[in-house]
Amino acid sequence: MTPSIVEGLQTLKRHANQGLAVMPAQDDHEPSLKDPTVGNPISHLQVVDLWSALKVAGAGRWSLEVLLKGSKVYVPPPPPKAEPSDEYKALMARLRREQEQREYECMTNPLPPTETFAQRFPNGANMAQAFAAVNRPSREVDMGDDDVTYGDVHRQLMLILNFVASILGVAATLWILARWWSTPARLFLTMGGSALVGIAEVAVYSGYVWHLGMAKKKDQTLKEVKQIVQSWTLAPDGDEAVAVGGGAGTGDTTLRRRLNE
Repeated sequence: MTPSIVEGLQTLKRHANQGLAVMPAQDDHEPSLKDPTVGNPISHLQVVDLWSALKVAGAGRWSLEVLLKGSKVYVPPPPPKAEPSDEYKALMARLRREQEQREYECMTNPLPPTETFAQRFPNGANMAQAFAAVNRPSREVDMGDDDVTYGDVHRQLMLILNFVASILGVAATLWILARWWSTPARLFLTMGGSALVGIAEVAVYSGYVWHLGMAKKKDQTLKEVKQIVQSWTLAPDGDEAVAVGGGAGTGDTTLRRRLNE
């Protein structure tokens, strides 16, 4: 209750004693209004009935705003905690006795100390070293990526960066050159030019890769044939070298020549 509600109830009681007003009816489930005190609970329905009764009695200055000024929501205290049953008390007593018995047994019969890994396996370090030695990579391919792989990855990354730089450069150039156009037209022009540059870059790179593949296939089809053209024998006393064999005379002075078939 607020001070205004307490004063309004007192005013309504005086009018009721004089026969000028009627106190509002009170239900059993609602708070009591017999001894109005600031801070006592009052329901919303009781406030409305009080305001209506004061209005009928001619006390027009008691409005709902005046009555509710400074009021707060009443939170009833929690109900008292129920007394535990006899079964619950007996269960808790039994659990306490069992816990005390376990603690006493732990004190009288302590567990053996926990063994460490070194105590459990004295030769564990040697076993680990032997395992590492057995599983050591024995081939070069198992050692990791070589310089050729890193070079290939670096080349591909540089190629991608080149494509991106070309596309962004063309897009920025077209956007700046078409600054007098409308925004949608500039956007479509920039996107179209970037797409064309990307397609051209991919086409040029694909042609380059295709030519490399064709050249490699052509080199693989050519078979290298090694043929001895002429043999020489050196005299032990420093005389001139004497030709002792060879193929048909071709006039070639080289000792070896390469034939592609």
